[in-house]
Amino acid sequence: MKRMRGTGARMAKTWIAVAVALLAGPLGAAAQDAPAGSAEEAASDDGFAFDFGLEVKAHHRDSDANRFPVNFPFRPIELPPGQSRAFLETVDAGSHLEVSSVTVLLDAAWRESFAAHAKIDFVDRYDRNPTSTDREVDVDEAWLRLGREAPVATVTERLGAYLKAGKFGKFERQDDRHLESYGLVSTAFNRFEDAGVEVGVDLGYVYVKGSATRGNPVFMRDPNALAGDNGTPAFRRPNPQPDLKSGIVVLYDAEIEDLDLGDELELGAGIGFRAGDAAGRFGLDLLAWSYGRKLAETVELHGTFYGGDLDLLDGPAHHPTPSPDLAGDEKREMGANLWLYAGGLTFFAQVVDQELAGLDRTGAEAELAWSFDLPLVGAVAGRQLFPFVAPAVRWSRLDPDFRNHPLTPSPSFAWEWEKLDLGVRLGIVDGIELTVERADNSFVLGSGAEASNDETLATLRWRL
Repeated sequence: MKRMRGTGARMAKTWIAVAVALLAGPLGAAAQDAPAGSAEEAASDDGFAFDFGLEVKAHHRDSDANRFPVNFPFRPIELPPGQSRAFLETVDAGSHLEVSSVTVLLDAAWRESFAAHAKIDFVDRYDRNPTSTDREVDVDEAWLRLGREAPVATVTERLGAYLKAGKFGKFERQDDRHLESYGLVSTAFNRFEDAGVEVGVDLGYVYVKGSATRGNPVFMRDPNALAGDNGTPAFRRPNPQPDLKSGIVVLYDAEIEDLDLGDELELGAGIGFRAGDAAGRFGLDLLAWSYGRKLAETVELHGTFYGGDLDLLDGPAHHPTPSPDLAGDEKREMGANLWLYAGGLTFFAQVVDQELAGLDRTGAEAELAWSFDLPLVGAVAGRQLFPFVAPAVRWSRLDPDFRNHPLTPSPSFAWEWEKLDLGVRLGIVDGIELTVERADNSFVLGSGAEASNDETLATLRWRL
């Protein structure tokens, strides 16, 4: 199937010009301080501040072994030796010890008027996207901000505004995460950063946000720790035997590959309400938001010969298998968020309704976490041993409302998914934490039978 994209180059150039113009002039700053210890808080007192951070994560991962047959007519040479059909398989079943990332964090701020942030990952095993052959060094975030962006659930004392430009997370994303894994909604819709500009205006209890960004390309990945390999160079060999399997995949918004805004921008808007007490013990934040863009005919992605957006939805070029419901090139999401803070309790919920070129699906996710301090039992080098514990539970669900092509190589796109994550984070000493969690990842096959692909993950995080 061939589709022609709209020509929005003039629109992209206009937004870039607006961003440059706004960055050249002053914006009002929100009065609320950033969290204690940040570069922004120090800058509000001393004029300028710079902060450097280093984080290392090591894991023990135990993934259940599962595989589910697909009907796509792969040629014998395209299958592993002795295999007569293809399967969706657990990416890397069994028990494994691995280092997933080494992260450098850089932050700078000047008074309440300017901030800059960069997050650079090395190794990046769990966020290599869309496959393991993606780059091992990745600039996750890199942005400049003029003006002051109020934290979630924080009421500003006076009017303010900000403009942010670069590569950053979407404004509806849950950034105060309590588990190392991701729910189905956060995986599918806003796990990865986008690039462009974002603006916000704080009006005390009410705030508005808007963005113009490149838009994350649509691709596929397993919702567990490893994305899975699809279309990597190993699959070009006769009778391929890749080390990592395909995964049991869902449609998701993959990471952008570069900062080129392209011809079609994704436009986003949100309006929210905040409430909270002066002591910071209670906070409430409600946000309604939406995004929209046109899907590209194809998007080239590093590490795979499959294309993103419509190219992926159409199926393999030599044997297209589009859903009977596939129509048009519109990508639209509408959703709502709730953040609630009460002492050590945190609750987050998000609902999303999406239309993806005629393919409809909805998602819901909710997380409850409780962090509390532990009594002093000992100290190491002047730091308390076991200072806190934080149990958390997260439930998430994806409900696709479209049909598969009978021969699709990715039948799991249209399966109903539900995921329950249970975990606990324990402080070892200041800067070192251990998180242990279990993912119950279940779905309903096209036949109506229920199946699962569960995983246990233990994460040791050290941060300087």
